[in-house]
Amino acid sequence: MMPGSSSVMAGALRPRPASLLVVPSLRRVALAPAAAAAALLRRPALPPRRTFSGGPVARLAASPRVARASPAADADINPEIAAMLNAERVAEEVDVCIVGGGPAGLSAAIRLRQRAAAAGVELRVLLVEKGSEIGSHTLSGAVLEPRALNELIPDWKEKGAPLNQPALKDKMYFLTEKLAIPIPHPPQMTNTGNYIVSLSNFVKWLGEQAEEAGVEIYPSFAASEVLYNEDGSVAGIATNDVGIGRNGLPKDNFERGMEIRAKVTLFAEGCHGSLTKKLVRKFDLRKDAQHQTYALGLKEVWELDPAKHEAGLVVHTIGWPVDYKTYAGSFMYHLENNLCAIGYVVSLDYTNPTLSPYREFQRFKHHPAIKKYLEGGKVLSYGARALNEGGYQSIPKLIFPGGALIGCTAGFLNVPKIKGTHTAMKSGMLAADAAFDAIAEGTEGAITLQSYETSLRESWVHKELYQVRNVRPSFQSALGLYGGVMWSGLDTLIFKGRVPFTFRHGHEDHAVLKPLKDVQPIEYPKPDGVISFELLESVSRTGTGHEEDQPVHLRLQRGPKDQLEKNLPVFGGPEQKFCPAGVYEYLDDEANPGKKRFQINASNCIHCKTCDIKDPSQNIDWT
Repeated sequence: MMPGSSSVMAGALRPRPASLLVVPSLRRVALAPAAAAAALLRRPALPPRRTFSGGPVARLAASPRVARASPAADADINPEIAAMLNAERVAEEVDVCIVGGGPAGLSAAIRLRQRAAAAGVELRVLLVEKGSEIGSHTLSGAVLEPRALNELIPDWKEKGAPLNQPALKDKMYFLTEKLAIPIPHPPQMTNTGNYIVSLSNFVKWLGEQAEEAGVEIYPSFAASEVLYNEDGSVAGIATNDVGIGRNGLPKDNFERGMEIRAKVTLFAEGCHGSLTKKLVRKFDLRKDAQHQTYALGLKEVWELDPAKHEAGLVVHTIGWPVDYKTYAGSFMYHLENNLCAIGYVVSLDYTNPTLSPYREFQRFKHHPAIKKYLEGGKVLSYGARALNEGGYQSIPKLIFPGGALIGCTAGFLNVPKIKGTHTAMKSGMLAADAAFDAIAEGTEGAITLQSYETSLRESWVHKELYQVRNVRPSFQSALGLYGGVMWSGLDTLIFKGRVPFTFRHGHEDHAVLKPLKDVQPIEYPKPDGVISFELLESVSRTGTGHEEDQPVHLRLQRGPKDQLEKNLPVFGGPEQKFCPAGVYEYLDDEANPGKKRFQINASNCIHCKTCDIKDPSQNIDWT
């Protein structure tokens, strides 16, 4: 029996019957949300369960009427349409609901089912994932430290985990425009014992392990709303309505979303999650933490000329093409089968509004030390995501009544390591242990996972992040890159984080742009179509799809006034530069000659969330 699985559980969790039906998930069949919801309702019922208060649980129940937040909600519309938009939603009752099917969410789900199996009790764990299938929203190409995986699934090799290429050689360079100067790398960047993986394939495999453990996984279900109990505690989530047009009105295929009500809800949305933003505000989770800082990571997967491929090679660079005041760097990971993941990361505290992270990435690939690998190869895919860079001092309070934040939605990336999968997984495992113990104890009322924060502080995650807490903010001094490199060398090699102070981050990323009149505009070379590419050509390689008539998920909270009266005249329209997908444009307004209009090409969006972070007016809301 595992820790915490004592006999007291009999009053809170029902012993698992030997004939318990394991309901197959919909992971392998990427159904449309409406079809998936219908399939969910057609499932055979599980045996009766007991709540933590001992009463019966209704398997399906009509939810209370809810108000719909949509463009149509406030309009004078047909009462029948209003009734459809605000109709009661079907509700599912589960023990634990997990929002997000990445490494953290799946690790939590697996750990919960492991604890339940070891204790011989029933625990219903349901995970929703907005992607069409598990792994579809995960950018491939990463170096994975298997520490958390070893703890979660010790026999992962026997189970066929797709960790096929060990990291064999590390190289780090300081780049000038023409030279690549070898430099020593911090000890945290040594990759001995790590693996170069397709993170997408690894997440798919984790999903398979979760499914085999009895987790109910539902792809194509986007959590759109946090549900609350009368006492203000989190009660679960609601999924988005489907069949809604751009105008917010129902189409012929309209289906209300579902409510998933849980004793504990774990949010694993990834960096800058849309529901996490609301939870942070509601529960004031940043009261005792510094603000989060971010970067934009851009990545391509290439198939290299076999003669130029070095399986197991890991390359990192700093320096060119950005200036010394901009925190940025690159990576190149040589996977198996002549594949290579190459990427560029630009911190979003840059000050020049004409800087384009995408074009810096394209320019970087033409450096002689990088181009030599790509020549004769073929680019296969492209993607971009925002990353948390705040580290230890930017981790918010992780718990609130009814739930917790896990993984990158909380911000566990180790910036010097350029790794966060292992810390995300461990946070999910610790939260799962806390949730299982609380449910097993038959906690009355809303569950608050105090032991999650305690166990995290006592874990190797805390020690690892605390040790490097001063590295990232050290690059924000007047010396920029040079000051940061000098301090990081001292801190990682000699002090090892044992200094009696913690550096603070500067201003929030959206507040640091300088007016266009105060900067030297950056001129970028034209892509050659072989090594570097036009933006929309790259967007076509992302595999991201949107329906033309679906509701726009990028919303201007106060209309376009801020963009037209501040962002364009003062900063030159930085949305056109920082977006790595060509979503935003300032076009001539034909209805008002001599003026501009702000256009959102929402179907281009690749879900990086940079706009929500970097918009100097903080008017764009990624939902």
